[in-house]
Amino acid sequence: MSRKIRKAVFPVAGLGTRFLPATKAVPKEMLTIVDRPAIQHVVEEAKAAGVEHFIFVTGRNKSVIEDHFDKHFELDATLERRGKTKELELLREMLPAAGQTSFTRQQEPLGLGHAVWCARDIVGDEPFALLLPDMLHQSPRGCLADMIDVYEEAGGGNVVSVYEVPEDQTHQYGIVGAGEKVGKGFRMTSMVEKPKPGTAESNLAISGRYILQPEIFDLLSRQEAGAGGEIQLTDSMLRLTETQPFSGYAFPGKVYDTGSKIGFLTANVAYALARPDMAGDFRAELETLLAL
Repeated sequence: MSRKIRKAVFPVAGLGTRFLPATKAVPKEMLTIVDRPAIQHVVEEAKAAGVEHFIFVTGRNKSVIEDHFDKHFELDATLERRGKTKELELLREMLPAAGQTSFTRQQEPLGLGHAVWCARDIVGDEPFALLLPDMLHQSPRGCLADMIDVYEEAGGGNVVSVYEVPEDQTHQYGIVGAGEKVGKGFRMTSMVEKPKPGTAESNLAISGRYILQPEIFDLLSRQEAGAGGEIQLTDSMLRLTETQPFSGYAFPGKVYDTGSKIGFLTANVAYALARPDMAGDFRAELETLLAL
């Protein structure tokens, strides 16, 4: 029987160098997609999936993320005094409950695997979700909610979300092999980080959403540095596949890599067009621009 996924880890310690100078003083996770910081979109996905504890692995100059998920008494009082009940209610809805957030530091940029390992004591001995804030998943039902369905159908184990990428770009991603279909998911048969061009078993790329068993922490603690001198999560996941099953979930919606400028701009357009309150006017503005 699978154990409930109660906790989610969000690695937010990155420097955001691809967005300088915007990220010199503002964390890249706080750059907005329409009217919400990117990190809020991802936290809302986890919250909708039933996550109860939100764990942020931060770095220097990231305290504004903690402030964002805290009460702002002066702002609340001002909104209430001015009768802005809609805005006040919006702020209250986005806040995790008291005691539902934890923040820990990754003092050195030693890679994703090291960032995950930094959350080990807060996660404890239970399975957890891992969501990369750069990767926004847009669909009517959140990606993590469907992944938890796959996890429960499989009776536990580990789950990785994937999406299709062009065949000639597979060497840029972590690629998995797909075996038999099981419910919403499939049995993973292989996992290769950035395979050589023309050698990939499929075009299914890891999309930045994971459900992992706590044994990953022990593997990460003993993991030698890999590409770029960093502790690579994929290396420890490969070792975990030797003793535990992995399921894949082919995400049917759109995935936007907001860590790239094109992905960030595209996500803003896509999320704006999905908003009933602005889609019509925004589409008209886009058509005007494209006609120039």
